[in-house]
Amino acid sequence: MPYNPVFMRKAIQCAEKARGTCSPNPFVGAVIVKEGKIISTGWTQHYGGDHAEIQALKKAGNEAKGAEIYVSLEPCAHYGKTPPCAEALVKAGVSTAYIGILDPNPLVAGKGIKILENSGIKVELGFMQQEISRQLEYFLCRMTKQRPFVIWKTAMSLDGRVAADDGSSRWITGDASRKLVHKLRSEVDVILTGIGTILKDDPLLNSRLPRRLRQPVRVVLDPLLDTPLDSQIVQTARQYQTLFFCTDCAPKDSHAAIKDKGIELVVITCGDVILDLRKVLTELHNRGYYSVLLECGSTLSTAFLKAGLVDKAYLFYAPKLLGGSRTAVNDLGIRSIEGAMDYHFESFKRSGNDLLCIAYPKEI
Repeated sequence: MPYNPVFMRKAIQCAEKARGTCSPNPFVGAVIVKEGKIISTGWTQHYGGDHAEIQALKKAGNEAKGAEIYVSLEPCAHYGKTPPCAEALVKAGVSTAYIGILDPNPLVAGKGIKILENSGIKVELGFMQQEISRQLEYFLCRMTKQRPFVIWKTAMSLDGRVAADDGSSRWITGDASRKLVHKLRSEVDVILTGIGTILKDDPLLNSRLPRRLRQPVRVVLDPLLDTPLDSQIVQTARQYQTLFFCTDCAPKDSHAAIKDKGIELVVITCGDVILDLRKVLTELHNRGYYSVLLECGSTLSTAFLKAGLVDKAYLFYAPKLLGGSRTAVNDLGIRSIEGAMDYHFESFKRSGNDLLCIAYPKEI
């Protein structure tokens, strides 16, 4: 039967069920169709578990023979934690594969399609590409930029202030926005903050949803290991995986004290007390993390922005005016409007009494 967008839409919906559960694998959806009817669906399981195509094939059983499969991402062609999905589709005897987008992973990158076509399976490629690419933005960033996808989240007043002049900032936004942030925390691999936020707010940096799927890894950039040992982040390190980055200038006795609390320490050689953010992201990439949520103050936010390392912004605006000088971003070194960092708005939506703006930097 000809391509039907309803089934690819269903595959995209299935993929969402795996969001936040399977990194560093992409979350993919698959739908097996026979005589115009869905006979099974699948989505990527936990890392090392079944891929979407395998789950759908298991559910379909012998009915997969002669059927069509709709899959959001090209089936894999290599042996990793699991055997190649492309070979499984050949073995099952599917007749046609409708594929959303190519997989940029060099281990796949067209090889999956070649396996299918060489076995006589009809392949059609390129459906809902923009939507699927947006859905898989974490994975695609990992593959193409060799680093995690970085989300900058900040909450501010209508005039762009993140705190009052006395430093108080709880709570600028309301309950609905805070719940949304906890949902976002549960979907990313890493929450990253700096020593300034630790000293000012003593945050816990976990997901406190009633039915969360997992907890993110908590990462603290603390060049000289100034984090108090009685802070919440340290005291809960055996409960929630925690990683500290410091420079080689940090006192050696602090190394032992931090490690003794169950915190993993990564020392970055840099010759001063400024951590190289690209080295930090490379280390996280090498550990298999493909999404990072920045929950930090203006100093670290500014550093990521100036380095061009922010891929997406979640901007929560509360219906308040504060005035003062405590802004979300410090001096970016921009002296004219022509030099402004350009973003494009993806969406605006109500979040309780607040407004959530999601924006992406414009590609130069």
